[in-house]
Amino acid sequence: MTKLLPGVIAMAIVVVASNILVQFLILDGLLTWGAFTYPLAFLVTDLMNRVYGAGPARRVVFFGFVAGIICSLIGSQIMIQGDGYEFPAVALRVAIGSATGFLVAQLIDVAIFQRLRDGLWWKAPLASTLIGSTIDTLLFFTIAFSSLISFGANADAEVSWALDSVPFLLTGPEAPLWISLAVADWGVKLIIALLALVPFRLIVGRLQRVT
Repeated sequence: MTKLLPGVIAMAIVVVASNILVQFLILDGLLTWGAFTYPLAFLVTDLMNRVYGAGPARRVVFFGFVAGIICSLIGSQIMIQGDGYEFPAVALRVAIGSATGFLVAQLIDVAIFQRLRDGLWWKAPLASTLIGSTIDTLLFFTIAFSSLISFGANADAEVSWALDSVPFLLTGPEAPLWISLAVADWGVKLIIALLALVPFRLIVGRLQRVT
């Protein structure tokens, strides 16, 4: 367990920081600062997988999952004042979507990395992160905001703002807001997946020398 402690701490920091930074909007609300920190969870998972194997990587993922649940529970108890009403900082649908997307995507990331680990050094982290990020985005935004899924009148009302029709990515044809949010978030994940190859290569080299 001691050898996994840096990975556990790093994953917890990424999850907690992302849950805090998601409250801060940028680009007219199209993105949050959390969109830039959350993809680093895939970097942590891939580093643990490369150095210690799939089993330890999964354990780090589960620690991150628990950290995310705790953050959601805390956020659900924080009430924000709206136009004459109160709503939780973390809506039920958002909490469920976040937990589901994280766990499923991270475990798929581990499985894909494991299958590709013997190829060129960059194939496993790049492919696993790109596929994992795409699955995470689809699951989270569909569960959290799509009208195709209902969690009851009260839970749906908490995220009704995401169904408002707005110009796609602020400039295109009218579409539900959550679709623009999903595409923007996915784009950031893809960019960070490419950029993360640099620290992945450097950190793996250092960790393998230590171990």
